[in-house]
Amino acid sequence: MDAFFASVEQRDNPELKGKPVAVGGSRERGVVAAASYEARKYGVRSAMPSSTAYRKCPQIIFVKPRFERYKEVSGQIRAIFAEYTDLIEPLSLDEAFLDVTHNKKGIESATLIAKDIKKRIKETTGLTASAGISINKFIAKIASDYNKPDGITLVGPEKVELFLEKLAIEKFFGVGKVTAEKMKRLGIVDGKTLKEWTKEGLTSAFGKSGGFYYEIVRGNDNRPVNPNRIRKSLGAENTFSEDFHDLADMKMSLDPIARTVYKRLEAANKWGKTLTVKVKFSDFTQITRSQTHDHVIDSLDEILEITFQIMDQIDWDNFTEGVRLLGITLSNFEGEQDESPKAGQQLTLEF
Repeated sequence: MDAFFASVEQRDNPELKGKPVAVGGSRERGVVAAASYEARKYGVRSAMPSSTAYRKCPQIIFVKPRFERYKEVSGQIRAIFAEYTDLIEPLSLDEAFLDVTHNKKGIESATLIAKDIKKRIKETTGLTASAGISINKFIAKIASDYNKPDGITLVGPEKVELFLEKLAIEKFFGVGKVTAEKMKRLGIVDGKTLKEWTKEGLTSAFGKSGGFYYEIVRGNDNRPVNPNRIRKSLGAENTFSEDFHDLADMKMSLDPIARTVYKRLEAANKWGKTLTVKVKFSDFTQITRSQTHDHVIDSLDEILEITFQIMDQIDWDNFTEGVRLLGITLSNFEGEQDESPKAGQQLTLEF
């Protein structure tokens, strides 16, 4: 979907149409969760501190997020997907992989299916969507961001090699900002220069991820669309109206977060062996600390006990900034295993 959260707000409130909108917290202390295209023209991006967004675009309008509303609209979109295929792998509320090889409509062209889905979404929700079509998930994901908003990008089999060679390294799905900067220092600026490296060289420079980079730049991605994608973690976090400097205050604020996490675990009937605490400071740097146990953590008391142990083990003297956010996540769930098939299937219908 295109600027999903912001687009829903503009749709529901006509006064916001055509204006720069940021969905997120307060102007002083929040973080931008989504920015309308009008705001993006000023350089406003998601995950940007709200204060920075305001400096870039003084006329920006901040709107508090309504996640239940976004979930409702996401459900409408998911229902449209289901009219075409049962092979739907959600990535988030506003994004999903679809395998339409054997679609329910009997349409013989992936491009025609994408156009049809976009039309149905527009008619049903009033929102625009962009689609990427290719031989596998990796390339389709990149293609979906190429012609936004309201676009379709097709990368057919004969175009894959050139498409990936010309692709800027920071555009590769799975290459984050830090990795991209490291690659550029090594002379890797695009797919072509990445492809010049051997698998051994990439593994030496980037560890296990090096093998992944070696394969994706060659267009190799046999992961199937997995409608039963397993959730790997459950957690909760809170951004505070004022920074914390005192450990006792931080612990007190962690109690309601732990209770929220416990309720979510209980509702999902999932209990993990690894607990991670996230700490974000007022300068937006952050740290995470984890403990892994040989048994599942399945009580509120134990969640709090381990959380406090982790907090006590942090050397707070190394950090001068106040704490603006704390979070708790449970992962490494009991009985967790990868249920997806080992081999994928490329499209056999016409593009």
